[in-house]
Amino acid sequence: MNTAFYSDPVERNIVEEIMQWSSKALQKPNSFFNQLPPCPYARKAWSDDKVAIIFKKEDSYQTLWSCISKFDDAFDLAIVVDMKNHKEPDAFHDYLDSLNDVISSGMFIDKDIWLMGFHPDDEANELVEEVVIEDMAGTEYAMIFVQRLSKLQEAADKLDKKGYYDSYDKEYNVKEIYEKRNTLYRRIKNGYETT
Repeated sequence: MNTAFYSDPVERNIVEEIMQWSSKALQKPNSFFNQLPPCPYARKAWSDDKVAIIFKKEDSYQTLWSCISKFDDAFDLAIVVDMKNHKEPDAFHDYLDSLNDVISSGMFIDKDIWLMGFHPDDEANELVEEVVIEDMAGTEYAMIFVQRLSKLQEAADKLDKKGYYDSYDKEYNVKEIYEKRNTLYRRIKNGYETT
């Protein structure tokens, strides 16, 4: 990703931090994920320039809603950097979970979108190696990951067969998230009569 695109130095530094975090924490093989990286597709997405980073600097969620409504398939992932997040971690994640339900009901027209979030006050994931990332931006921010539900679930199904979720599920019980995502995926693929 060409960080020169970002003229605002804070934005440029945040992009650098995110790239550094991805490289050091998400792209390296990990025994908890059956020797796969925590995010097995991240390296290719970055190298193929398939990651978009968008900044939300207002209190409203209009930037996120626009990203959902106008998702650009030239990218595999859009990261909305929320610099005005005022929600506590549980409220933040509950909001994104509710938005996933709203998306699946067609409120944004396109039902094939899935959201995940990172809150700066989230507890550390003990299965992902803790790395020190230089604080270049000097500010906290939340991140909302916007992806195609179908691509994400199809990739998750492949990873499940490789044992990717075995340890992760024992430690964090990710089955609930996986099953919800799979149910919404089956609905867009097969229609609402399938649950």
